[in-house]
Amino acid sequence: MAETTVLRDGLHFGEGPRRGPDGRLYYSDFYSGEVHALDLETGDDEVICSIDGQLSGIGWLPDGRLLVVSMLDHTVRRLEGDDLVLHADISDIATFHANDMLVDGEGRAYVGNFGFDLHGLITEVGIPRLLEPDFEPPGAALALVQPDGSVSVAAEDLKFPNGMALLADPTGESESGNILVVAETIAFQLTSFSVDRDGSLQNRRVWADVKEFGIAPDGIAGDGDGVWVAPALQPAVFRVTEGGKITQRVETTQMCYSVAVVGDKLVCLTAPDSHPDVVKQARLGKVEVFELN
Repeated sequence: MAETTVLRDGLHFGEGPRRGPDGRLYYSDFYSGEVHALDLETGDDEVICSIDGQLSGIGWLPDGRLLVVSMLDHTVRRLEGDDLVLHADISDIATFHANDMLVDGEGRAYVGNFGFDLHGLITEVGIPRLLEPDFEPPGAALALVQPDGSVSVAAEDLKFPNGMALLADPTGESESGNILVVAETIAFQLTSFSVDRDGSLQNRRVWADVKEFGIAPDGIAGDGDGVWVAPALQPAVFRVTEGGKITQRVETTQMCYSVAVVGDKLVCLTAPDSHPDVVKQARLGKVEVFELN
């Protein structure tokens, strides 16, 4: 039995949930090309902006302007009035669809990308092939977009860089005092970096190997010294700490692909599958909520 409450359904495929400056949950719906804002208390849902394409990761500049990833043209868009204008072009870095994004307090955006046609590969060889020891997926680079829109490579050869979270550095060694944890979906691990004051990344290391738990980490959300991880292949969400310890598991109604912590609520965006053949035409996605306290 699921432990969550379904707050909203009728999505294609929800992605990028974040607590907005106004306290509402902001999220994108891949195949409707929309960004929504959802009041977690009343259930009221508002379409904030839309595009003829696919939208994914969400964040904000320090002045409150919304940033959102436009997947198919490998850009980050900025909401100016009612228009999504070009903020940055990462097409020289992204080798397939742009995807999740984390924007820090300085307005620097870290943007991942698929790296290759994952769903095409799954159609060809099936998910079990991804779990075989000799499977070696191509790597992808993580883009760093400065507040002025300039673009550089933050890290290379990540295996499908996906969800990200900023955590306090327990060692105190990073210049900024933070580490960036990145979900490498097809490596079945969480990888961390020390964050320098200019946003550059150093000291790459495996933060948690979660393959033994059948977790292909998709979206993640920071929570104290751990992260909540959407496992992609399971109808659940896991809280993981450094070293790969599972401290909590919450059951969802269907596969969970992205998560957010908003106040005392864990928000899970779920769908029966991630493959566009399943979710692009149908509206089977849900927003599910679990009370943390």
